[in-house]
Amino acid sequence: MKEAEKMGITLFEKQIIEYVEKKTEQLNIDNISRTQAYATFYDCHPEIKWAFLASMVSRNAGWNMCDLSGKWMPKVLSHQTRDLLFLTYERANWLIFQDAFPQLLMYALSKKRKTSYFYLLSNFHVSSFIIEKWELFFRNKKELELMHALIINEQHVIQTPVIEQPFYKEKVFQSFLFFLQDSFHFSSVLFPTMEGELYGCSVHDFTKVAKRIELGKRLGALLFHPKYYPLFYAFSTKTDHTGSRHDYEQYFSYDKKRETPFLRMTYPIVSHHEEKRAEWFLTKRKEAKFMKKVAFPKKINVTKWYQKKQKQFHFFVEVKKLMPQKKASS
Repeated sequence: MKEAEKMGITLFEKQIIEYVEKKTEQLNIDNISRTQAYATFYDCHPEIKWAFLASMVSRNAGWNMCDLSGKWMPKVLSHQTRDLLFLTYERANWLIFQDAFPQLLMYALSKKRKTSYFYLLSNFHVSSFIIEKWELFFRNKKELELMHALIINEQHVIQTPVIEQPFYKEKVFQSFLFFLQDSFHFSSVLFPTMEGELYGCSVHDFTKVAKRIELGKRLGALLFHPKYYPLFYAFSTKTDHTGSRHDYEQYFSYDKKRETPFLRMTYPIVSHHEEKRAEWFLTKRKEAKFMKKVAFPKKINVTKWYQKKQKQFHFFVEVKKLMPQKKASS
């Protein structure tokens, strides 16, 4: 509210800011609440495609979190390492919601009152880049452009405080563990269906913001393809998000036992703190590059790939158990 006071805002504007702050804090509790908040918003405002994309990507984050306390990961990773990985997912998840949800709420209000209130987003340290894109969308209703802009914005939001943050950089993104990303799903996002099929995309060089933006745009192209969208939306609306991979493995054509727990029965609520968000900028040339449409992914059905990777990882775990273990140095 300090920023707002400096601007000399009206009582109504102050009430808007307080409402958005309170609502965002209320829903930014854990991966389950964030995922549901995105999905609920999309149901009310289907023109904001990014909200549905965010809910489906958030489901993946939850599955990755619960893997860490499932049947297999504890056999190869120490408790300390698993806690670190959980906090990496959780921190990125929280930061994106903290930045994005005020934008969504401000859009809902602007839409309802037929008046732009996006200028108030500066009170939430939202980038001038995305405020400008919201203003533009409010006039031209170009849904794909807004989705791409939101992808660009949120990947920049996590770049400095997570990807380039010295602690995470050294302990996670420069570790041998990170190079096992096929097994740990750092760079693969899955969109399940109730027919037991998995679709998705992956990316190399995950730490590079340009690569994650490209991944996001490809995922968006897949998610909203006329042929596949009804399948993904049906899964989203009819399958509760618990964090367990059993959310979608229950639909496989063969019996798949639950191997990962429910998120809320596994992890406590994490308290976060954020300093004032640093502004970031793009050159017009880079912006034009990032905003370009992407070609539709070539290989999208990853069901067999996923099952193969699971078997390979389980074999790796069993072999590792037979290897002599080094004594811890500390």
